[in-house]
Amino acid sequence: MNTWNQVYDPFGSPWLSTLAASLPVIALLGMIASGKVQAHIAAVLSLVLAFCVAVFLFGMPADLATRASGYGIALGLFPIGWIILNVIFLYRLTVEKGWFATLQQSVAGITTDRRLQLLLVAFAFGAFFEGAGGFGTPVAVTGAILIGLGFSPLAASGLSLIANTAPVAYGALGAPIAGLASVTGYDPYILGAMIGRQLPFFSVLVPFWLICVFAGFRGMLQIWPAILVCGGSFALAQFGISNYVNPWIVDIGAALVSMGALVLFLRFWRPAVIWTSPALRGNDPSIGYVTATGGAKLAPTGADARTASSSEILMAWVPWIILSVIVAIWGTKFFKDIVDPIFIWNYPVPGLHNMIMKVPPVVATAHPEAAVFKFAYMSYTGTGVLFAAILSGLLMRFSPWRLVTAYLETIWVLRYSLITISAMLALGVLTRYAGVDATLGLAFAGTGILYPFFGTLLGWLGVALTGSDTASNVLFGGLQKITSEQLGLSGILMASANSSGGVMGKMIDAQSIVVASTATGYFGQESKILRFVFWHSIVLACLVGCLVMLQAYVYPFNAMVIHP
Repeated sequence: MNTWNQVYDPFGSPWLSTLAASLPVIALLGMIASGKVQAHIAAVLSLVLAFCVAVFLFGMPADLATRASGYGIALGLFPIGWIILNVIFLYRLTVEKGWFATLQQSVAGITTDRRLQLLLVAFAFGAFFEGAGGFGTPVAVTGAILIGLGFSPLAASGLSLIANTAPVAYGALGAPIAGLASVTGYDPYILGAMIGRQLPFFSVLVPFWLICVFAGFRGMLQIWPAILVCGGSFALAQFGISNYVNPWIVDIGAALVSMGALVLFLRFWRPAVIWTSPALRGNDPSIGYVTATGGAKLAPTGADARTASSSEILMAWVPWIILSVIVAIWGTKFFKDIVDPIFIWNYPVPGLHNMIMKVPPVVATAHPEAAVFKFAYMSYTGTGVLFAAILSGLLMRFSPWRLVTAYLETIWVLRYSLITISAMLALGVLTRYAGVDATLGLAFAGTGILYPFFGTLLGWLGVALTGSDTASNVLFGGLQKITSEQLGLSGILMASANSSGGVMGKMIDAQSIVVASTATGYFGQESKILRFVFWHSIVLACLVGCLVMLQAYVYPFNAMVIHP
């Protein structure tokens, strides 16, 4: 079988070709935003449309398109769907035993203020899980915990997505950095350092933004010292570790510093006004919505309230401590080097592996696209989560039979979400192998002096398309390097901007929205979540673009830039 060369301008008109390439994404976001089409149906229909665009407009052979779609479905189930399934399984076990009520009480013991709880759980704790596991883990965990604390489904979903931005570039023990280094040839330590000179500004900004969205400007001002401690300590640690240690442990280190600094600060300071409502300011359409993931049982109040003992509070945290430790171990290179040689299955996809050529100007020289499904079933983060759930379930005195039936119940509850995630990944993989995403990238690359701004938005687009900063870096990292060198810009600056801008696309990619709706039980309401976070994503991405413009052209910002 002959190889097929990708075609980036099938109509001989960049405008028409870009419009054709954008059709699947526009259709997907439009259907989800309308609220009239269920997410799993929208995902499947968009995949069908992407298939037609790839085959009939971009000339991709139908056999290759079919195989790429199947490959994407497999990637959707493993590792993404595998993580979500097992995180929700653990969550449902803790809810069934009522331990979430105790967890709620323990967090309230640190602070009863919902804004401060949000900083601790969504931002700091979520950053830890992003660093340890990534790939949907932080949104799934923090969304479930916020529901357990009494936050409304929309608040838990949307705020978890907004909070999971600044840490994303260093997620999964630096996986996006490793991916970026692999396609650009730059040293990952230098890339990590450059990103560490961009994202700390937003590590300070995002917590302020997060609380302002939740409680309004006045509500944010009432706790600004705590927000500054939380975001400032994270930003300083993020900069220090990325520039002077390594890019692999940035999120874990910065998250631990942030949580420790905030908890210590709250021992000596408290806001004058305690914010007790867990609902979003203004109208919240999710208030009173019954979650389908089990409906977290909140701690009773008033005469029926009972203060949990210290041992009960400790036990309530044990499942999440176990999860944190196991996920951290699972993400290390040491662990993967031990288990992968024994338990990994590398499967080159027949008829797809090395059968598609990526050609200039997207890459410097033509090279084949690999398609190897790495079924690393033991080192998957989701496998670690499953082990944590089983161990926690036994500690909670579930019988083995009940664990099995609870797992089957979880699969049934998540059936549509798993279909959606698989279809989303299939769409992203298909557009990548068809060269459709590269067509969109080339449109951004033709912006001349404004390229630092639009190149940053290219990273945002890549994450919005693929759901992964790692995938976006692999997709557009080479293009960023080539284009920046042609324009006389630092390739390291623009490669890093691809990752830094990409983090703001994380909150609107369809995969993350489905993960959030699944974790919070807000099924069928993905349109509300998308509308809630959409403009925040765009504005924050544009702010990153403005920073990169300053770093490209304006002193003293350009003094921060690392040159090849």
